[in-house]
Amino acid sequence: MEVVYVDHAATSPLHPDVIEAMLPYFHTYFGNPSSIHQVGRQARQALDQARVKIARKLKVSEQSLVFTSGGTESDNMAIIGYALEHQKLGNHIITSEIEHHAVLHACQELEKRGFEVTYLPVDETGRVKLNDVQTALRDDTILVTLMFGNNEVGTIQPIKDIGELLNDHQAVFHTDAVQACGVVDLQLDELPIDMLSVSAHKINGPKGIGLLYVREGIKLRPVLYGGEQERKRRAGTENVAAIVGFAKAMEIAVESIKEKQELYHQFARILIDTWTKEEVLFSINGHQYERLPHVMNVSFPGVNIESLLMNLDLAGIAASSGSACTAGSIEPSHVLVAMFGDSSERIQSAVRFSFGLGNTIEQMERVAKDTALIVKRLGQQGEFIS
Repeated sequence: MEVVYVDHAATSPLHPDVIEAMLPYFHTYFGNPSSIHQVGRQARQALDQARVKIARKLKVSEQSLVFTSGGTESDNMAIIGYALEHQKLGNHIITSEIEHHAVLHACQELEKRGFEVTYLPVDETGRVKLNDVQTALRDDTILVTLMFGNNEVGTIQPIKDIGELLNDHQAVFHTDAVQACGVVDLQLDELPIDMLSVSAHKINGPKGIGLLYVREGIKLRPVLYGGEQERKRRAGTENVAAIVGFAKAMEIAVESIKEKQELYHQFARILIDTWTKEEVLFSINGHQYERLPHVMNVSFPGVNIESLLMNLDLAGIAASSGSACTAGSIEPSHVLVAMFGDSSERIQSAVRFSFGLGNTIEQMERVAKDTALIVKRLGQQGEFIS
């Protein structure tokens, strides 16, 4: 039985061209890029070229990019690194209730160190209100960190408006764009942001490599100590093979954004139309228009989500209940709780379908039909939630 993978928001398969680009750096060009001999210089050249390629796709200078081990480290580096370095300017941070745990747990750690954190609520679409950001701002606010697009429901935040709101304030603006990169056009030269986190394995690149964009002039306290790599901002020998793969993945992802957006919208329409035709009760969670095209979070009232996921897996469909970082947890999604309250039916019956490389129209037709059959077999009860 062919397994249909619709959990690309958790991780994505390596693109064949990415694998091909990486292979020489596991054997032929294996040097340490900090070594001064020719083997090291070959690795350094590849590292520098990859940085330039990524910088051009993001429309920033290559000096502004810091390679990390992934989105989690990038978020921690931005939040903890900036807060500790600028505590003399204030100790107040603003974030939201629906952030990835890499952000939430970093903020919670700072609270233990004496910082104050305001966790903004969201509406039922998963969006932060601009007025709430403005109201939360204080003279001692030094950092605002709000994700670009949510990993569970796909809702996109009003990033540009928030950034412009902070133009006349000392607080810097960080956004976790791990889910948005590769499916939304990130022209950083046009966005009023100061720091941005990205991870390669969400865009068909390798796991264990990410980056943090840091606007010129912003100083961060290092999270890691050791060597002087990454312009003394992140110690540790650079993962050259992964960085080369990251650059190739970024190149492919950015150049195919429009094509992917159209295809993913078509996938979503197939699911919606099929379930409607089959008279399945469902509701889509997240903003109707301001959303990431590859993430579709759906609640099936009256259906136990664990039973649904188990039956989908048996049918060869790999979906998830939300954030991969909380897989196996019996705790409800903090994102859906923030959107609907902890007693909402939607929380207990929500499944995330996320699209990506390798998915086809035929696969989506199968996912739609098999999901409808399973939901009915599980004895769905309840009324449609608008």
